[in-house]
Amino acid sequence: MAGVVDTSAVIALERRGLRPGDDLDQYLGREVTIASITASELLVGVHRTNSAARRQQREQFVEWVFNELPILSFDLHVARVHAELAADLAALGQPLGEYDLIIAATALAHDREVITHDLRDFSRVPGLIVRQPSGPTP
Repeated sequence: MAGVVDTSAVIALERRGLRPGDDLDQYLGREVTIASITASELLVGVHRTNSAARRQQREQFVEWVFNELPILSFDLHVARVHAELAADLAALGQPLGEYDLIIAATALAHDREVITHDLRDFSRVPGLIVRQPSGPTP
């Protein structure tokens, strides 16, 4: 099944030493994308980096990810799924963080699973298939 990669999975790959030019497929699987909110979260990480050298390294990594993985937009279809999920989870007393909710809605709207290290939160979303990244440690 095609997947939407959560921010936690991308950050874990950077921390483990994955670099531009490495094969993302062996770590995340084929047919993976990211949600536009994940792109924003990754860019915030670039801007919050303290040293210029580290910022440049992180920016290169993030731009490589953007070049390698298609980005799914938050459009009206995703917004409708998001609104229903937000209301349903709130009614159950189990709200999800806004960014994670957008990622989950993006995955559901596009019939995709979420690839994440945050199984506990994402597994609360009805109908969402969630899995951890597979493959060797970079």
